[in-house]
Amino acid sequence: MKIFSKISILLLLAFVACKPQQETSSGSKNMTSYSTSSTYWQQHVDYKMSVDMNVNNYRYTGTQKLVYTNNSPDALDKVYYHLYFNAFQPGSEMDVRSRTISDPSPKIGSRISKLSDAEIGYLKVKSLMQNGQKVTYTTEGTILEVTLAKPIQPGKSATFDMNFDGQVPVQIRRSGRNNSEGVALSMTQWYPKMAEYDFEGWHTPPYIGREFHGVWGDFDVKITIDKKYVLGGTGYLQNPNEIGYGYETGTVKRPEGNTLMWHFNAPNVHDFTWAADPDYVHDTYKGENGVTLHFLYKNDPSIKENWKNLQPKTAEMLSYFNKHIGQYPYKQYSVIQGGDGGMEYAMCTLITGKRKFGSLVGVTSHELAHTWFQFLLATNESKHEWMDEGFTSYISDQCMNEIMNMNRENPYKGSYAAYLRLAKSGGEQPLTTHADRYDYNRAYGASAYGKGEVFLAQLEYVIGKENVEKTLKKYFNDFKFKHPTPNDIKRTAEKVSGIHLDWYLTDWAQTTNTIDYGVKEIKGNTIVLERIGRMPMPIDLTVNYTDGSSENFYIPLRMMRGEKPTKATKKADWAWAYPTYSLKASKTVKSVEIDPSQLMADINRGNNVARQ
Repeated sequence: MKIFSKISILLLLAFVACKPQQETSSGSKNMTSYSTSSTYWQQHVDYKMSVDMNVNNYRYTGTQKLVYTNNSPDALDKVYYHLYFNAFQPGSEMDVRSRTISDPSPKIGSRISKLSDAEIGYLKVKSLMQNGQKVTYTTEGTILEVTLAKPIQPGKSATFDMNFDGQVPVQIRRSGRNNSEGVALSMTQWYPKMAEYDFEGWHTPPYIGREFHGVWGDFDVKITIDKKYVLGGTGYLQNPNEIGYGYETGTVKRPEGNTLMWHFNAPNVHDFTWAADPDYVHDTYKGENGVTLHFLYKNDPSIKENWKNLQPKTAEMLSYFNKHIGQYPYKQYSVIQGGDGGMEYAMCTLITGKRKFGSLVGVTSHELAHTWFQFLLATNESKHEWMDEGFTSYISDQCMNEIMNMNRENPYKGSYAAYLRLAKSGGEQPLTTHADRYDYNRAYGASAYGKGEVFLAQLEYVIGKENVEKTLKKYFNDFKFKHPTPNDIKRTAEKVSGIHLDWYLTDWAQTTNTIDYGVKEIKGNTIVLERIGRMPMPIDLTVNYTDGSSENFYIPLRMMRGEKPTKATKKADWAWAYPTYSLKASKTVKSVEIDPSQLMADINRGNNVARQ
């Protein structure tokens, strides 16, 4: 997303409306309209960073040149950076939150409070200049607040030059050193990272435990480290010959000297991650469309077979997601042993690797799917965590069902069960809850993963499976390399299906209203249904007659203003405010069942089936 300032200025002066965005060869889009009539804009960053890592004390020094382009209609007199590593210090918000929530993550618990000075993490900004002028800045926990020497006007860019020091914390949450499987360095969220500014304003939440939001841009990163270490992560290695590294073949030939400088370039991403270990095995495997899949894992005989077998399965996953969502736009992806479980990053994932094969495939499927749902469709994970985790769970469960030959009629069954437990627990909060503000970690998990997945699975029930498939493809094509919001997936589904869905997004994501429909009575050939829960839904109904035949009926919800494709007998609409609905069948009724597909998340299926 290169910005052409002369064109931008002309657009600004002329107050021209935003024209259709032209896609570049890298898949990025030029977001350069500053008119008040523009419907969409996003900021842009270019990072150039050089770091020197001391593997003896896990400290590093870095320089960062960041070119920040203000594509907003606002003049900015401040900017903000995330300093994520500062969370790993006794007394940090992450530490205190973990020790005060009733069900802390076992990965964190009270561990941060017990870290010594040599074990904590930190990022310390030593100097910062804007276009050669000093700026005023203060560090507030995990946020650097910067008062600019001169406001950045709409359509203008500013160059920030920074020197910083860092210390890698003991592995606790995602980032860290010497994880439970012995991986030396899992370097995620390791650099001062510019916060996002969008139509909602600045996004500067403290790092308490959840996930991330970043500015799209290009990264040029040089990492100098002990030559025994093998690196992998985001971007394309620029100097394999200089460091004697056969990146395509996985062979390593050590040059002279004690250190190596690894140079990576990552175009059009919103984060940069790397991992390093002196004992990494590096394999490559060719995926669809010329994508090179990299696998870096510990030289451990007990995991080697699983990691070898993972490689063709990962290629199958890539093909599946390409087919069912959209084409992966980069030329490499790395699956790397590291971290504390599984977490998605730009062009890579870090996963723990000592797993049974099914678990290893499952975690890889989920994290690779995140490349589409949150990385390329870059929702704000803190505010819309259900669009990140839920949509990923939906498509990765489909993928696993196919590539592992599970043949499950309902691959989303686990998420329905998780949601129903949550809905009946009394501890549910709306999906609009900020990811850090759930009362219980388990409620966050059931909401983000479970209820988020059911949003799409149940949408199959509302608008039809084929329409959901078309919706995901259109959603990807329309919003890749952007920051979509819940309204964007809703509007996409409406455009595809022709059905009004504001009620669906409102009730499912913004309230804790539940679905409960039941069979009130059957008399002869008359069936009376009732709505007990607050959330409206259309109704699929199967009627079994006393003569042994059966018939399927479809009762549209009036506020949908349309119907899904179905072969069932269509009946009159049911208006939500009416608590009951009467249906006359053609013959004497023996029994009826509401929603035999069980894709409607009805909290009481006991009243969905009745006999006369």
